[in-house]
Amino acid sequence: MAHTRGRRRRTAGAPAAAAAVVLALAPPAQAVPARGPVQGAATAVEGGYIVALKRGPGAPSASSGRGRETVERYGVSIRRTYRTALDGYAIRADETQARRLAADPAVASVTRDARVSLRSAAAPRRSPRTQPYPPSWGLDRIDQPDPVPDGAPERTLDGAYTAPADGGRGVTVYVVDSGVRTGHRDFGGRARSGWDFVDDDPVAEDGNGHGTHVAATAAGTRYGVAKRADVVAVRVLDDRGQGTSAQVLAGLDWVLKHAVRPAVVNLSLGTTDPAPVPAWDTAVRTGIASGLTFTVAAGNEGLSAGSSSPGRVREAITVGATDRFDRRPRFSNWGPAVDLFAPGDRIVSASHTSDTAAATRSGTSMAAPHAAGAAALYLAAHRSASPARVSAALTAAAATGAVRGAGRGSPNRLLRVAN
Repeated sequence: MAHTRGRRRRTAGAPAAAAAVVLALAPPAQAVPARGPVQGAATAVEGGYIVALKRGPGAPSASSGRGRETVERYGVSIRRTYRTALDGYAIRADETQARRLAADPAVASVTRDARVSLRSAAAPRRSPRTQPYPPSWGLDRIDQPDPVPDGAPERTLDGAYTAPADGGRGVTVYVVDSGVRTGHRDFGGRARSGWDFVDDDPVAEDGNGHGTHVAATAAGTRYGVAKRADVVAVRVLDDRGQGTSAQVLAGLDWVLKHAVRPAVVNLSLGTTDPAPVPAWDTAVRTGIASGLTFTVAAGNEGLSAGSSSPGRVREAITVGATDRFDRRPRFSNWGPAVDLFAPGDRIVSASHTSDTAAATRSGTSMAAPHAAGAAALYLAAHRSASPARVSAALTAAAATGAVRGAGRGSPNRLLRVAN
């Protein structure tokens, strides 16, 4: 019996020895590179990523050598450095490199560089501040408190636009878009170029027309809400109205560094494949925390605005569109992320084709600058107002219950300029 037990012990010990050999030959767990999540849409810019570094005491900054070393040790190449709107980089990398970088403890997030596009879908005796027979019905609508009677806008619109006499004087509207035809007569010398992040030069002229239309809706002499505000063009979209989130982030980085306050930043653009862009959201929130009011287009997918950036940023003023009958067009996004609605269907404003040209466009792209102009009017009278206070003032002044078919969860508020 004793002999049998000894054989069993030897037999049982063999697997243990084999296991020890296997363990000795296997690489240590930490030798397998960790991989983290990469966020963003699948239809993104191939090989393009946005890296956000963590902030805090002892953390490497994007402008430091340690920050660059943190990123470059994964074999990626840095294309652009963000220092203000975001502490991070635009990089070129493959999927494996990006996921390894995302696992680095110094990295907050890695997001695919998304493709970005425009948010456009295919007048009695007056005081000096009153514009008789404005060329756009949108101007006529936003100074009226009552809902449009069903099928009869002429019974509410009075053929005039009346706004505060200062007209936004002393406030700057930064239009991050396709550029602006700054010499257009509607700007009266109040528009200038900031920077062109498509051609990387200081002349942000418009080869598409979208940015000029947006800028004039916000602050044009004839077409605009805030007729005395200044305009600065920041070009991030090309002549086809397309760009990348890396370019938009570069534009926001520039605005945050150079902005003259009080100021409003208008973003009438979004990703072509509606999806969150965390780095973009961070940049907008950073700008708002610095005192800049942001107005953003809700989007034209007919979806919840909370599904994509920057419309989902709670601190921004997210704007849906209405038509001249106070209806939400089918293209306009909706939902709790929307703060208010504004005219956005068949809006007449300045065009880029000549210094006197006009064009008609539709989209939440056209709604957002109405709100940007209203924010500029408020800031002209309340120069130290925080973005939260500006947002609260616009929502408090809005006409309630006016929007037809606002959408599930949407606030039923229509932009109104209070006098």
